[in-house]
Amino acid sequence: MPRGGAGSIYPGSMGAPRDPRVDDYIAGLPEWQQVICHEIRGLAHAADPAVQETIKRSVQPYFVLDGNICALLSTKDHVNVFIYDPTVSDPKGVINQGHGNATARAIQIFRGDHINSDAVIALFRGVIANNRAGGWRRLAR
Repeated sequence: MPRGGAGSIYPGSMGAPRDPRVDDYIAGLPEWQQVICHEIRGLAHAADPAVQETIKRSVQPYFVLDGNICALLSTKDHVNVFIYDPTVSDPKGVINQGHGNATARAIQIFRGDHINSDAVIALFRGVIANNRAGGWRRLAR
């Protein structure tokens, strides 16, 4: 799990501060969901050191860089990782929900699931590359 208090620099983020509201969201979850959220948070920052954290829709953690990359949403029995690019390649098949959705797909992670870190980082890097090129909507035209 990440170290440091709320608002501290996230390890590997080269200065991108942790958003204490994201810390608060994660701290309010059951322990097994906290572990998942901390891992996804770390993978988002590992994908690019410039990734920023924020809260949108009042309470939902988002990871952004030139646009949305992903968001976290806990449910009773899993954590949703919303991927805000329906065009990004998923060769390892980690996206398991929302195929055919016009704006986003998701990775549903249940208690005890293995997270393919390399595949998730590659997915996040694909979203970031599309964001930097103007966003998937522009690229899809």
